Amino acid sequence: MLTKSCEEFITALASREPVPGGGGAAAYVGALGMALGNMVGNLTVGKKKYRDVEEEILALMKRGEELIARLEELVSEDAIAFRPLSDAYRLPSGTEEEKAFKEQQIQAALPEAARVPMEIAKLSLEVIRLQESFAEKGSVLAVSDAGCGAAFARAALMSARLNVLINLKLMDEGPLKEAMRREIDGYTEEGIELADRVFGNVEERL
Repeated sequence: MLTKSCEEFITALASREPVPGGGGAAAYVGALGMALGNMVGNLTVGKKKYRDVEEEILALMKRGEELIARLEELVSEDAIAFRPLSDAYRLPSGTEEEKAFKEQQIQAALPEAARVPMEIAKLSLEVIRLQESFAEKGSVLAVSDAGCGAAFARAALMSARLNVLINLKLMDEGPLKEAMRREIDGYTEEGIELADRVFGNVEERL
């Protein structure tokens, strides 16, 4: 999906096609947020003033590169995971047998459709955590970029949350649904509080 140009991706996102959609866009935004954090790192390492934290910054950047790569993969994985659900929605439902089969296929596709945005939410939370460290230890000349990265990751987290919830809404009641709801609530609660704190702290320094 990300082999497209930015313009092509935006055009595809705006089209009537079901993919890419909100989940893929969330993963892309999360990757952009992490890239901003790594930019802070690159503007920090090699500077005499930050020699004491250089090793830590390099470790943060390494993990940031891993998060960017995985979030890029999830842009495409979200589209792949949604296809079976999209196909199931299109199944005929004229008879009771067709309705039962359609519902069976929808229920079978929902867990995977929810799993991908769940991972996007989880990784977006980790991006926010890294931004906190970049904002605290990175170059003061780039602290605004750490704040921007936290804002991007916050948006990615909230967007991923909605994509989880819309799938959970349709899922039959049971332990899996309950566990996934608790999981996404946990990521959201921690992520929003932390992102807002990072953003506020950065803003106060400008």
